[in-house]
Amino acid sequence: MQTKSFVLLLDIHTHQPPQPGNWAIQNLYQDFEQVHLPSNFSIGLHPWYIQQQSLQQELQLLGQYAAHAHVLAIGECGLDKVCATDFVLQTAAFAAQIQLANQVNKPLVIHCVRAYTEVLGMLRQANNRVPVIFHGFNKNGQLAKQLVEEGYYLSFGKALQQQRLQHVLATVPLNHILLETDDATIDITGIYQLAASALSVDIDTLSLQVQQNAVAIFGTDYIKQ
Repeated sequence: MQTKSFVLLLDIHTHQPPQPGNWAIQNLYQDFEQVHLPSNFSIGLHPWYIQQQSLQQELQLLGQYAAHAHVLAIGECGLDKVCATDFVLQTAAFAAQIQLANQVNKPLVIHCVRAYTEVLGMLRQANNRVPVIFHGFNKNGQLAKQLVEEGYYLSFGKALQQQRLQHVLATVPLNHILLETDDATIDITGIYQLAASALSVDIDTLSLQVQQNAVAIFGTDYIKQ
């Protein structure tokens, strides 16, 4: 009798605590003291919630927790031209977080809305040396190609329910793909099913590839059981 192999589905970016038996990186934009819990986290100042009067204090607090062993990445951070936060303030916060990520040698998880030119420019200007993940990617194939050529990773989530994004995913090299649930109601199994169908591979193959990509980003001991 043949036994079914255990397939580990990595959720690279979620706002919910991971379900038992699942591996996920939970994002925190506040309450950074939660990193002491036995889980994996990314922590950062989301552009939606940045305020001038508290920015320096929040950056200082972020810096205190950034090197914690349970913190696997800095972010989500970045630029958003749709939200109400002053754009100059956003750029100041983003620049500080690029610098912090390079200081602690941890990847960046990027939130970007209509500001890809500015984000790419800031990463180059800062001489960024750490891996970069553009989370929740839902743009076109041309931009996907540009980001991959820069060496960056694209994380796909609920937008894969759109056929347009399935076509975009199919153009991305497998070694630059990650998957996530973010704040969606669809679970990580559903995301993997959509992605596997779009890529014409089985879930086992896709799972192993995403694990390899995560090792390239976070290191060989990134999975904490």
